Amino acid sequence: MYNFNYYTPTKVVFGKDTEQKCGELIKEQGCKKVLIHYGSGSVKRSGLLDKVKASLDEAEVDYIELGGAVPNPRLSLVYEGIELAKKEGVDFILAVGGGSAIDSAKAIGYGVANEGDVWEFYDRKRQATGCLPIGVVLTIAATGSEMSNSSVITKEEGWIKRGYSSDYGRPKFAIMNPELTMTLPDYQTACGCTDILMHTMERYFTNGGNMEITDSIAEGLLRTVIENAKILVKDPKNYDARAEVMWAGSLSHNGLTGCGAVVGGDFASHALEHEIGGIYDVAHGAGLAAVWGSWARYVYKDCLPRFEKFAMNVMQVNPEGTAEEVALRGIEAMETFFREIGMPTSIHELGIEPGEEDLKLMAHKCSIASKGSKGSAKVLHEEDMYKIYKAAL
Repeated sequence: MYNFNYYTPTKVVFGKDTEQKCGELIKEQGCKKVLIHYGSGSVKRSGLLDKVKASLDEAEVDYIELGGAVPNPRLSLVYEGIELAKKEGVDFILAVGGGSAIDSAKAIGYGVANEGDVWEFYDRKRQATGCLPIGVVLTIAATGSEMSNSSVITKEEGWIKRGYSSDYGRPKFAIMNPELTMTLPDYQTACGCTDILMHTMERYFTNGGNMEITDSIAEGLLRTVIENAKILVKDPKNYDARAEVMWAGSLSHNGLTGCGAVVGGDFASHALEHEIGGIYDVAHGAGLAAVWGSWARYVYKDCLPRFEKFAMNVMQVNPEGTAEEVALRGIEAMETFFREIGMPTSIHELGIEPGEEDLKLMAHKCSIASKGSKGSAKVLHEEDMYKIYKAAL
């Protein structure tokens, strides 16, 4: 096993009606003015935004609003939020929504707390030295951004999608009411479940040290999400299934499932998806499902013990035969699960048709973003990335 640091400072307030506590939680932070940041309207239509504002009013907390966060959140809105927050003297940001609103809120927080262009953090040109404190009222179980140190932003110029990680951006608290996820379309629920699975698999499929306890936690989380994702296909109002998935989403990306493994995990599938999502604006979870099988078949021989263990302990396939046969059955079983919940298993099924030059461009951009190489299960270079895109068509 490798040495590790495990840092999770976020206070979690979980359960029914917990959104009514955001006023008192923000008041505990001693802030004077809050920016409520949310998406494109669902929090208004559902009445959630009114509940949040009523809670802040009751706690006598001053606030302003900025809506408009969209999937693959845009840098232009981040710039708008930074300008607004500085003008209004904001000292706390409350993200109401899913990963897009949270990631955008983190980027705004970096931009207010640091001089210069916030994109330079995402472009890996410098490191942040602070961030405005962030709070979250979560409405989508998916990205785990409510407890993680990471955020992903898309720059419209060139449609470049990049992530940045810093402990300064970890939220102070996360309010998680599973009932708030019941209004999601089935497709978005499935995308969220896929993203949760991928956050753990990116840490699981690595070469080098591993801890049995961490593996057991990761495998249990993966089995739990798979089981409850299937339940939600048939019964989308099932509170217990929603709760299992929501809590799994946080645990999948707060570092727990990677303790003792390679620092940084593999995350090649995420890197590959970022270029698809940046250019074609597809749903993140769907993009991950579309490339995962092709990635897995490209790398599994270099990480065979992990793929064999995954096949038996997570997908619970027939363990007879060679390690390669078992590993391939595990990959096939995961793709079957993706189809069962309505996720794509190819780029074509995303509804896009990139040509040869598009694939080469994505591979080139992915290589640049990865500073030449990416991965732990198998280290990928630009040519490898191109081959995986080609196979995923």
